[in-house]
Amino acid sequence: MHSHPQPHAQHTQTPGSSRPFLKWSGGKARLLSQLLPLLPRRNRLIEPFVGAGSVFLAAGFERCVINDANPDLIAVWAALQSRPDEFMRRSAEFFSPENHNREAYLRIRGEFNAATERFERAVRVPYLNRFGFNGLFRVNRSGAFNVPYGAPSSLPGFPEKQMAAAADRLKTCVVLNGGFMGAIEQAGCGDVLYCDPPYSPLSDAGSFVSYTAGGFGAADHEMLVEACVVAVSRGAVALISNHDTPATRELYRGWRIEQVSVRRSIAADAANRGVIRELVAILPFEAAKLTQEL
Repeated sequence: MHSHPQPHAQHTQTPGSSRPFLKWSGGKARLLSQLLPLLPRRNRLIEPFVGAGSVFLAAGFERCVINDANPDLIAVWAALQSRPDEFMRRSAEFFSPENHNREAYLRIRGEFNAATERFERAVRVPYLNRFGFNGLFRVNRSGAFNVPYGAPSSLPGFPEKQMAAAADRLKTCVVLNGGFMGAIEQAGCGDVLYCDPPYSPLSDAGSFVSYTAGGFGAADHEMLVEACVVAVSRGAVALISNHDTPATRELYRGWRIEQVSVRRSIAADAANRGVIRELVAILPFEAAKLTQEL
């Protein structure tokens, strides 16, 4: 039963500890002030492409389902959820002056690629993320992590407060690892479905999509839209972020489009780190005005 339309939820970012503890290509930390007000008031947030978790950490939903296709990223979330103290202690040990050099970085990167136990790989991810080039997570076609040393000028600090806050948020989360379809299939009445996939290219030259060995192409974006439409038919509200281009506006025809802007920070060339226009597509069209008695 629907109540009369009311203003959408005023999700706000909690300062300080709610910031993500990982750097991540396409992360939404700089967009939260524009993005959070677009999330309607519902009971559960589902993120099929959680990345560094900027949105679910800051949005304040009672319950969350987080998912990502990157198994090493999800191993970090799962370890922080199930073994937070041990995970933080082990991860912190790598943030030492002895490991603040290229030789140590290549050794730890080699240990990461050679390890088969998920926890052993996960405890090295924060170090590789903070000491590697530009916070990238990139794998080659064989699935091996190949980001070069970032040569940070000063010893990166271990993000203890952010990790502890994330561990607390994870107490009411379900953590999944797989393609986006499995997470979206759970979405129904009372859920907000926020999708932040690898973006469509700004030009024919393409853009960074190598979060996993398989990439994410045009057919995947079309499948994502179709899956979200089905989820909305079950009572969910769906939001998708992407570049704002004629192609993406056509992809989301019939959806409500909100423009947002962000300064790109992941490009290797500082000259290409300008303000980029992005969009958030929302379905149903009037989703921000919807409230539901649950």
